Amino acid sequence: MKLGVVIRNMGPAATRETISACARAAEAAGLDDVWLTDHIAIPPDDAEGSGGRYFDPLATLAYLAGVTSEIGLATGVLILPYRPPLPTAKAIATVQELSGGRLKLGVGVGWMAAEFRALGVDRSQRGRLTDQTLAFFRRCFDDDAVDANGQPFLFEPRPPRPPIYVGGAPPHAFERAIRYGDGWLPMGGDVEKLRPQISQFREAADRAGVPPPEVVLMTTLTADPAGAAAQVRAFAEIGVTHLVLGSRYGNVSEFRENLEILVKHVLPVVSSL
Repeated sequence: MKLGVVIRNMGPAATRETISACARAAEAAGLDDVWLTDHIAIPPDDAEGSGGRYFDPLATLAYLAGVTSEIGLATGVLILPYRPPLPTAKAIATVQELSGGRLKLGVGVGWMAAEFRALGVDRSQRGRLTDQTLAFFRRCFDDDAVDANGQPFLFEPRPPRPPIYVGGAPPHAFERAIRYGDGWLPMGGDVEKLRPQISQFREAADRAGVPPPEVVLMTTLTADPAGAAAQVRAFAEIGVTHLVLGSRYGNVSEFRENLEILVKHVLPVVSSL
């Protein structure tokens, strides 16, 4: 099992100094990756906790690629219908190339109606737009020459495609993950709810003839060390291959305190699985 953490690219804690210090601390602690969230246009009546302040995840990961050297850099999740496919593919390839292949791409269809309105995107088409974008990404990373809108072009740089983890609920997320991606990215920590879903996902992948996919779970753990260790073991037992843990913090010191708890009580359990 792998272990990552969410770095807050939103709200007062989202500063150049804090984001870079947290990423370096996670790298020094031996974690596998850091994950960033995605919002573009938070309305004033839904800005509690963030104040509407969000850094773009891909631009932020490009910055973190320059201040770290080994840790994975991930989106959890990048909302694909918000973005035009070709410029997004170029940004993804650029981060992947300049980071030395450390990018991991969690993707989703989105949900916030206000953001879709601000972008002028039909929310009812978000599933179709996501599928089209994922199919386009695959073409870009599979072939040097790609066609868009009837125009052939060279897609360079063309580094190895980053792994793609599809967020969302079954059955649509399963179908997308199996067709276009490398795994499923659920959120939450209900083991009994996840158990049959992960089993169904693996069975669907087997029927499709694809390798066993990853399951990347974004969740939180109880503050009790013994309880947290038991949660991790339970997640591994039902088929979770990668844990991404989020926690609230207001500054680097608080992030380091949370990280110390993970390193002492969670990382040894994860490493043994």
